[in-house]
Amino acid sequence: MDLPAVGRKRRLIAFLRRHRWFAAAFALASVLRLVAMLGYRSALWFNDSYEYVSVALHPFRPHPIRPNGYGWWLLAMEPFHSFGFVVFTQHVMGLATAVLIYALLHRRFGLPGWGATLAAVPVLFDAYQIQLEHLIMSDTMFTMLVVAVVTMVLWHRRMSWRVAAVVGLLLALTALTRSIGLPILALVMVFMLIKRVGWRPITALVAACAVPVLAYMGWFASTYGNFAMTNSDGPILYMRTALFADCNKMGIDERKELELALLCIIVPRDQRGASGQGFLWWDSTGQKFHVFGPGSKFNVDMNANASKFAQRAILSQPGDYLYVVARDFFRAFRWDRPTFPDPKTFVQYEFPSVEKPLPTWSLYKGRADTDAETYEHGSAATQIVAPWAGFMQAYQRVVHLPGTALGVILLIGLAGVVARWRKLGGPVLLPWLAAVGLILAPAATAEFDYRYLLPAVPLACLAAGISLRHGVRRPRWFRPSSRRASEPAIAGTSPAPR
Repeated sequence: MDLPAVGRKRRLIAFLRRHRWFAAAFALASVLRLVAMLGYRSALWFNDSYEYVSVALHPFRPHPIRPNGYGWWLLAMEPFHSFGFVVFTQHVMGLATAVLIYALLHRRFGLPGWGATLAAVPVLFDAYQIQLEHLIMSDTMFTMLVVAVVTMVLWHRRMSWRVAAVVGLLLALTALTRSIGLPILALVMVFMLIKRVGWRPITALVAACAVPVLAYMGWFASTYGNFAMTNSDGPILYMRTALFADCNKMGIDERKELELALLCIIVPRDQRGASGQGFLWWDSTGQKFHVFGPGSKFNVDMNANASKFAQRAILSQPGDYLYVVARDFFRAFRWDRPTFPDPKTFVQYEFPSVEKPLPTWSLYKGRADTDAETYEHGSAATQIVAPWAGFMQAYQRVVHLPGTALGVILLIGLAGVVARWRKLGGPVLLPWLAAVGLILAPAATAEFDYRYLLPAVPLACLAAGISLRHGVRRPRWFRPSSRRASEPAIAGTSPAPR
């Protein structure tokens, strides 16, 4: 073996020894993902998955319900003709998210290796996280992008305009992956203003984010006549208010506001159930309430009318609205995992034990089964392979993060914000607010869903890890005593913000 190869081997061994806790956890988590890929070939499917595939096969028209970002990722992967390869890239994204958590907490904030590894454990080992990575869905990419944004912002205390521009581009990708990512821009801007990073970085960030997003909205407007990212915001907010909306309390006059009166719900309030799914998609029995007419659910006029109706309901019945929002928000912190919003949705977050054919329903372009088969160049239905699938089913019954544990993690982060109140929460503020926002936003604008919790978990872990960093001994290399006080602790960066 030549000397350079020996040197590289020694450096690798030394690196793994320094990060032995995380290296061991990372290796074990990689094996779990390999088992999932062996047990479920080539991918798992959710109701929305087929729409993303349709976007990949018909990319020259914006989707009316959700942004095209993840569909374009599928388009980039399409030459491989393998959903298995797509799933592999998503498992890599999940592992990359854990790496970002570990690197930020250990290298930037001085948490010991075991502590930073512990913060990454939910992302590495939560069975529902692994199952979500195995779904043809945008959530894993969205989670990685959000964590990447927070990592870059917190890593650079004195941010240059170039770094800010990269953060802005990442924020644009986040918003184009899931539109709920756009409010993260406001959080980042507020954080940068609090930290007084200067006008140039903030301008670069806003410009880098705005150009792609505004270009997409312009493309959307040229297709649908509505300068927006989707035509679904109104109907989805309507679904949020459908459980309590009372047209008598809202003061809707059928003679003057016929477009709103047509959206009034005649189902008695005590018969509307615990979920609003039936007023937009279906109810727990698979039946629709037929509030929206055929083909009119996500057009421009219905989006505007449904939004107006929902806003009227919120302003007329604020107590009812706050009640359903609070109920769904605190539902996230239950120890158990009851079936919600309906059995059909709930079961799609479990590793299945029975193979099912792909559905034959129509999409906005194409058909679910034929589009998936066209992409795969063959059968795309999930194949369940023993004993690997049985192992993942048993693993999921035991290893997952309870909602109560997530609540405790958030409380640790909140304690860190309160402890740094003189500095408005310090570096804990950004990941903590982002985590809470990602839990609160669906409760306020749509409805609780278990998969909406998972992107909040790594951010909550970051906030908790930063909060605890003063309670542990810093590594020797991180202590400033061996350097001048003004010298950065890490080459190219400034000392960790307090």
